[in-house]
Amino acid sequence: MLGIKEIEEIIPHRHPFLLVDCIEELVPGERAVGYKSVTFDEPYFAGHFPQEPVMPGVLIIEALAQTGAVAILSKEEYRGKTAYFGAVDHARFRRKVVPGDRLKLICEVDRVKGPVGRGKAVAYVGEEKAVEAELTFIVGA
Repeated sequence: MLGIKEIEEIIPHRHPFLLVDCIEELVPGERAVGYKSVTFDEPYFAGHFPQEPVMPGVLIIEALAQTGAVAILSKEEYRGKTAYFGAVDHARFRRKVVPGDRLKLICEVDRVKGPVGRGKAVAYVGEEKAVEAELTFIVGA
């Protein structure tokens, strides 16, 4: 299990934009499973939406991407680098994510050619699928 400190040793994100609390499973270069506990005091809830707080879908995609970045950047050859978005394809938002939810973030890297790769990403709340997408990344300096 990787905590915040270990995650910060792999990816460059920091509070308030680090959207992964822990990594439960890691196969470097192939797969990572992480979690994000969604709390009421997240800064975006002040405006999205004050009467009915909902985690923005793009931030769920970002949390999935950060989970995937832990997987790819934990490979020795990519240590110290940054993974950037290349594309987001086939994103589907299946349910709202609200304060009190615990997101299970799964990203499986299925293709890598040089610095470019692709992965399948799925976020769950309990057994219910919240978001799924295909993510393309580019590893840069």
